[in-house]
Amino acid sequence: MNTCESIFRARLARHERELKALYTSLYHNDAMYDALLDGMLDFCIQRSEALHARDEEKALRPDWYKSRDLLGMMLYIDNFAGNLQGVRDKLDYLRKANVNYLHLMPFLDTVPERSDGGYAVASFRRVRPDLGTMEDLEALTAACHEQGMNVCMDFVMNHTSEDHEWAKRARAGEGQYMNRYFFYADPSVPAAYEKTVPQVFPTTAPGNFTWLPESGHYVMTTFYPYQWDLNYANPVVFNEMMYNFLYLANRGVDVIRIDAVPYIWKEIGTTCRNLPQVHTIVRMMRMIGEIVCPSVILLGEVVMAPELVAPYFGTLEQPECHLLYNVTTMATTWHTVATRDVRLLRMQLDIISRLPKDQVFLNYLRCHDDIGWGLDYPTLHKWGMEEVPHKKYLNDYFRGFTGSDARGELYNEDPVTGDARLCGTTASLCGVEAAADKTQAIRLDLMLHAMMLFQSGIPVLYSGDEIGQLNDWAYRQDPNKVQDSRYLHRGRMPWPMTESAADERTVPGQIFMGLDHLERLRRAHKAFGAQADFWTFDTQSDHVLGIGRYHDGELLIGLFNFSDAPASAQPDIPNEAYTDLLTGDNVLAGALSLEACGMKLLVHHYA
Repeated sequence: MNTCESIFRARLARHERELKALYTSLYHNDAMYDALLDGMLDFCIQRSEALHARDEEKALRPDWYKSRDLLGMMLYIDNFAGNLQGVRDKLDYLRKANVNYLHLMPFLDTVPERSDGGYAVASFRRVRPDLGTMEDLEALTAACHEQGMNVCMDFVMNHTSEDHEWAKRARAGEGQYMNRYFFYADPSVPAAYEKTVPQVFPTTAPGNFTWLPESGHYVMTTFYPYQWDLNYANPVVFNEMMYNFLYLANRGVDVIRIDAVPYIWKEIGTTCRNLPQVHTIVRMMRMIGEIVCPSVILLGEVVMAPELVAPYFGTLEQPECHLLYNVTTMATTWHTVATRDVRLLRMQLDIISRLPKDQVFLNYLRCHDDIGWGLDYPTLHKWGMEEVPHKKYLNDYFRGFTGSDARGELYNEDPVTGDARLCGTTASLCGVEAAADKTQAIRLDLMLHAMMLFQSGIPVLYSGDEIGQLNDWAYRQDPNKVQDSRYLHRGRMPWPMTESAADERTVPGQIFMGLDHLERLRRAHKAFGAQADFWTFDTQSDHVLGIGRYHDGELLIGLFNFSDAPASAQPDIPNEAYTDLLTGDNVLAGALSLEACGMKLLVHHYA
């Protein structure tokens, strides 16, 4: 037995009893389980020496992803730098922006007119030709590793494109491939599903099934008609998708983002969301990764209510995802910008602060997607804010219809209910695009980023936000984009703006250098670490959010004014002398004044 196989067997021994029990609970198929183990061994053997060394290195610091030194950035490869080689050429810029966690948005092969932004995968083993090759991906991940950077990619496991080889063979009537999806000739079966399964896009892609006249069958398509849901009740699907997962891990990827996690198990008579079998599958993925490629971690995309998100961390004994998105805080942050009322945001941060410290969230102000107003409406109702008119107010505010300087655009508007989501870059939503005097808009932009950096977890920027990139209204002239307003905030990276990143007389310079200062503060102070205590406190003002952090004798206090007017706060904090991290001034606890959209970051050290 060679060294690689012996290491594999040792790792497997730690997990095999549970892995086999979970696999058998779903599939009752020993032959397929044995085939899975054989495949896992093959991928372990195929893993490069450099990646095996990375596995060993990270095994010595398994909490590496909890470091306060991490700063993420998500980007579309073509918009950022043309192709994978272009991204590699821009690594120096990313390092100057303090980025060491690079999330490459979907880049696997797809058909442009049926891509859903790359989430309709035609092949899990090919890169989209205009972006490069798998060899280019390996060269990029290796270069990132040399510079101390981790690479994240999306793994779309709920569905494939209708252009995937499996789907083509299923459409042609090959039974074994039809069984990899949900094919029904009898219309009563899809009708039964529709009774209990919500619609994801009721206006742009209504229903959960698509009729295929050439094959005489309906196929389940939860998201779009060209995205066919995979049937994970079939062990062939699970095994083959795990092989794809391991193949991509062997290209040097450090973080695998599992797309649409709650949807991956379907059962008639249910909502087909958050079923127990989903957790079984994610738990098995976690163990498979720890056996074959233990330096690779799982990021779960769970766009659900807060009480449905945390369970995807699993338990201490049976962990699932290493990381999850902090979706609710993102949406509530923008609600707070529009209402200037921090009460709801404070409540939700309190919920997160009570979770175990081992549970790590990705925090962000915006991403590639729209902002959906999934707020706590029962609580808002108590405060006189009703769901329908409040959503309208938020969307009006961020389009500048209420006199604000914010500029955004609606996405997926429902003409019947009036419901809609929102698109826009961070800078444009903060008013940098429209304000005559941009001083306050820039201050709001930096204050929001500081609040994000003050939270526990990994802060993630969307590329361009570090220089205040504005909305790309030109998307309306592109026939391939005009129907999807999310392209408003997916514009090409404005590289000429980066030339001003070191000039504080410019908007890009003020934002870039302001963020740089905040990021350096985060790295320098141990109370920003994952093991710090984290809480909110009363500031005696509904406009000012107060956050405290404490670890190993260091107390950090953050005050964030969401009002567009100066505010006074009487924070409920220890009566100590503090140092203002932004100015270096000495500050006494007591009544504190904050400028419009301003902040104070204070520190006190105990002997």
